[in-house]
Amino acid sequence: MNEESPAATVLLVEDHRDIAESVVEYLERQGFEVDYAADGVTGLHLAVTNRYDAIVLDIMLPGLDGISLCRKLRDEARSDTPLLMLTARDTLDDKVIGLDAGADDYLVKPFEARELEARLRTLLRRHRGTVTRETYRVGDLVLDTASLRATRAGQPITLTPIGLKLLAALMRASPRVVTRQQLEREIWGDVLPDSDTLRSHLYTLRKAIDKPFPRPLLHTIAGAGYRLSEDEAGGT
Repeated sequence: MNEESPAATVLLVEDHRDIAESVVEYLERQGFEVDYAADGVTGLHLAVTNRYDAIVLDIMLPGLDGISLCRKLRDEARSDTPLLMLTARDTLDDKVIGLDAGADDYLVKPFEARELEARLRTLLRRHRGTVTRETYRVGDLVLDTASLRATRAGQPITLTPIGLKLLAALMRASPRVVTRQQLEREIWGDVLPDSDTLRSHLYTLRKAIDKPFPRPLLHTIAGAGYRLSEDEAGGT
């Protein structure tokens, strides 16, 4: 095992036997410990009764589909385990649905096992490095990075793990503009996702922190990046 992710345990939920066997064999050769489920119900049971460092989850599953499984883990089990979603559909709407359900990243089939490993290692590094002891405030928006709780105007806000990381990066920089490239490096390191991924996560973040409230805080600065501020005008 690469020392970046010692003894990492992964749950793979995939109903396609050939893909599952190939992924399990490859990851185990790289030193990961892998549990496997061929349907959503078994996958959910394993995910809530065991502790995993990461979950790899197919969208199309018998018994319980991947989107529903992901929502149950995030909303009911309150799990923040890094989750990589596998999909055969490369459309923006499908990606937004998966990310909005709580996935941290996604990979479109067919994929190379090496890319799956690289994305897993990136998720593991980011997850292990997120525990800090700071509280950020922008207007009536508050993020406690120790408890990973966000509120606005005293109301709790539910965010995905990636959403929390994006919010922390934007609040840390506020009121400065953060470029797209800076946000991507902050979240995914050197293994960058495709061009839709950040946009999808920012859409979900904006929906959570701004839509229920009369005054937006997250602003897109044309040609520059993104800015979290009470003041809609201005630049860097």
